[in-house]
Amino acid sequence: MSTTTEVVPVNAAEVAADRTSIDAVITWFTKAGRDLPWRHADVSPWAILVSEVMLQQTPVVRVLPRWQEWMQRWPTPAGLADAPTAEVLRCWDRLGYPRRALRLQECARAIVREHGGQVPRGEESLRALPGIGEYTAAAVTAFAHQGRAVVVDTNIRRVLARSLLGRELPDRSYSAAERALATRSLPAERTRSVQWNQAVMELGALVCTARTPRCEQCPLAAEGCAWFAAGRPAAAEGTRRRQPFEGTDRQMRGMIMALLRRDGAASEESLLSLDVDDPRRVERCLRTLIVDGLAVRDGSQLRLP
Repeated sequence: MSTTTEVVPVNAAEVAADRTSIDAVITWFTKAGRDLPWRHADVSPWAILVSEVMLQQTPVVRVLPRWQEWMQRWPTPAGLADAPTAEVLRCWDRLGYPRRALRLQECARAIVREHGGQVPRGEESLRALPGIGEYTAAAVTAFAHQGRAVVVDTNIRRVLARSLLGRELPDRSYSAAERALATRSLPAERTRSVQWNQAVMELGALVCTARTPRCEQCPLAAEGCAWFAAGRPAAAEGTRRRQPFEGTDRQMRGMIMALLRRDGAASEESLLSLDVDDPRRVERCLRTLIVDGLAVRDGSQLRLP
């Protein structure tokens, strides 16, 4: 996400969610929100940090079993900090973007080394940790430490774009204007700000979805959602994201990592057989995995670090 700041003029359409709308969304969440284990009151800040990293670009249904296994294996930063990296990557399994697993381990080591094994408070301290960016620092501040923070993920961006701006989808890139809108929408009271962050994120995940929004179930439909009131106009051409997967380097990297997780190591012959029609693609992906620290060469083989 961009961290560029600029003065953003207040447009009449870009008004903060009023108290009635905020109350409606929070009330909806208390009844319809999912009972996810990282939302329980007795969960540690470390467990919440792990969940937030895992949930980036990954659905809850895939994260849940992996998170539960991680918490059983490494319930504290110290446990993950001392774990063999190969074991960490195996436990990450098929969550995707395995560099997140490496960054989590680096984060755990920094927490142990610099903060006595406790997740630090404050967004500035959190962002100084390896792999922790603007969103994760804000989410941990809000959900782990119950602090007031502007939490903005894809779901929140979509809800604000529809309810306040009357647009089906937000811009492709997170902008200073969106950050300003989210900041103005956040309740001033600390407790309500945490509740709002949780509730509006869940609303985007379950009701105000990208492809099949269920406006008839949305508490904002009756409270003046600009997009709903305008008849749900379609997004401008080219706004929707298309992310092909078949035949991409990302797919090949995943295939190589799956092979290494299963066998621990793989010969050059077995790796090249993953795409006999394009061996250069395989070799290119091997090099990037090595550069990223996800694999190492061991003679004629490739293995987990």
